[in-house]
Amino acid sequence: MYATFEDFQKFGKQQFDAVAAAATSLTKGWQELAAETTEFSKKAIAANTDVFEKLLGARTLDSAIQIQTEFAKSTYEELVAETTRIGELYARLAKEAFKPIETAYAAVQPK
Repeated sequence: MYATFEDFQKFGKQQFDAVAAAATSLTKGWQELAAETTEFSKKAIAANTDVFEKLLGARTLDSAIQIQTEFAKSTYEELVAETTRIGELYARLAKEAFKPIETAYAAVQPK
């Protein structure tokens, strides 16, 4: 399979480079996911604080129910949007992380 020791070393280096590139992509992707979830959490806490203050200022039960209903609707919409975004980030993470490994695997397949 390998004509010389140098060919074997070259193959080993290519495989190591592929794994290193995949690890780098994973690290970058996890950092992006962490940043995204942290930002979403900050926004959620701010929204919860805001609705709590509005509820404290509500004069009637109908007003409080309306505030809570609007909050529930907007929270649901934001959660659906964030879940979609996180799903896209995970898909991109997997695609980018395995691309170097796929390339390395294709290079060693018999032609």
